[in-house]
This record gives sequence, structure tokens and C-alpha cells, in this order.
Amino acid sequence: MLFPFIARILRLASIVICAIAVIYFAAFALDQSSSASTHQQAEVGAAGPPGTTSESAGTRPKQESGVHEAIDEAFAKLASPFSGVISSGSDEWTIHIVDTLLVLVVYGFGLAFIARLFKLGL
Repeated sequence: MLFPFIARILRLASIVICAIAVIYFAAFALDQSSSASTHQQAEVGAAGPPGTTSESAGTRPKQESGVHEAIDEAFAKLASPFSGVISSGSDEWTIHIVDTLLVLVVYGFGLAFIARLFKLGL
């Protein structure tokens, strides 16, 4: 029968989307913590003795791996329907938390719920 097959595909899609969302948020949190560390080191260096400033700290462009870029692009496409929920003037953490939660609820819970309906035969 076709319904159990569709249910499995929806459940798999739900799991993959949730994994993308969790990995994306973890990568964002790691990037933020490393940039905060770099910022603090620059602040300490600027407050230190003359001649010990770190001019290049934080000015280098980030080199992201292909996997990191692919996850960023996939999450951006998944979160695009929710782009107007939070104003662009909000804190960066707030935007990422709300986007991640919305993706997890809508795609994770929503697709899993629809998969259960298909499994029951509608």
C-alpha cells in the first residue's frame, strides 16, 4: 500500500530537517562563542601596554567548509517562510532561536504528525 511508504518518507524528511536545524544552531552558537572570544582578546590587547594591539583580530574573513555552507543554505531555505516573524532589528541570538524553534515545530512536529495520519490510513 502507498500510505505506509509516504509515512516513512515524511518521517525521514522530518528527521533530516530536524537534524539540519539542530546542526545549524549548534554551528551558529560555536561561531558566536569563538567570535566573542576573539573580540574579548582584542579588547584586552587594546587595553594593554602600547604597541601590543592586535589589529588583525576579527578582521579576517571566515573560511567555512562546504558542509557548513550547505547546512547554512538548507536552513535558510527551510526558515525562509518565517523570515517576517521576527523584526530584523532584533538580537541575532533571538532571530536564530526563533527561526530554529519554528523550523523544528513546523517541519519536525508537522511532518511527523502528517506521517502518523498516513500511517493510520487517513
